[in-house]
Amino acid sequence: MTNHPARSHARPKYKAPPLSCDAHCHVFGPGAIFPYAPGRSYTPADAPKEALAALHDALGIERAVIVQASCHGTDNRAMLDAIAWRPDRYRGVAIVDDSFGDDALQALDDGGVRGVRFNFVRHLGGAPDKAVFDRVIDHIKGRGWHVVLHMDASDIEPLSGMIRALPVPFVIDHMGRVDTTLGTGQPAFKALLDLARLDNCWIKVSGSERISAYPFDAAVPFAAALVEAIPDRVLWGTDFPHPNLKVEVSEADLVDLVPRVAPTVQAQQRLLVDNPARLYGFAT
Repeated sequence: MTNHPARSHARPKYKAPPLSCDAHCHVFGPGAIFPYAPGRSYTPADAPKEALAALHDALGIERAVIVQASCHGTDNRAMLDAIAWRPDRYRGVAIVDDSFGDDALQALDDGGVRGVRFNFVRHLGGAPDKAVFDRVIDHIKGRGWHVVLHMDASDIEPLSGMIRALPVPFVIDHMGRVDTTLGTGQPAFKALLDLARLDNCWIKVSGSERISAYPFDAAVPFAAALVEAIPDRVLWGTDFPHPNLKVEVSEADLVDLVPRVAPTVQAQQRLLVDNPARLYGFAT
């Protein structure tokens, strides 16, 4: 199935502070230049770096973290090409396996990569090989990198032991993809908040459009609780161009959620500027 990215360039009502960062977005292709992985679970519509830049210009977002998506596999060239285009404004999170040695990891670091991502989500192939995961973590732990964990809510508790043992900072994507119909008292969200107490835990209050219908009211209590719990270790992102989402999303609406989940100017500054600058090494 081909996924079609939203093409909205509406401007949000909320004005983001200077140097705000979209800490979770993607570039796809163009496939003619950067082919998609043969074993991919989905085929996206092309969403090249120019489309991402045009979106951010409309949103008033100056910085971005481009997260490698599974449709490109371990071929990180599209992401690296985008970072090289705007090296002061973009950073990256790569997908690697244990075939990446020190030289390959250093090349990624030189290209602006600051972390690796592992998918545990079932519709994207499920959990990675544990031995490969452990070897990659061992390879990156001396680099100041972190690991991004994309998982289903049902896996937060079962994976908590493994996560707690991680020797590197870790970032949980999309609020753990919680089921908003179960409320903030659900075991999965309690497990997420328990992990948030760890000093090396970061959580993205992204993906509201994945766990809640427009206007995303159901997602707000979860995001607000995370911002309150770990104000110095939360990140925000658009998830452009929303792969595997069946409805079109205006990213301006997602920007307008920011003051609802981070109600003070100080909280917004941390969420959008200070926290991503610290984790990804942007100039301050």
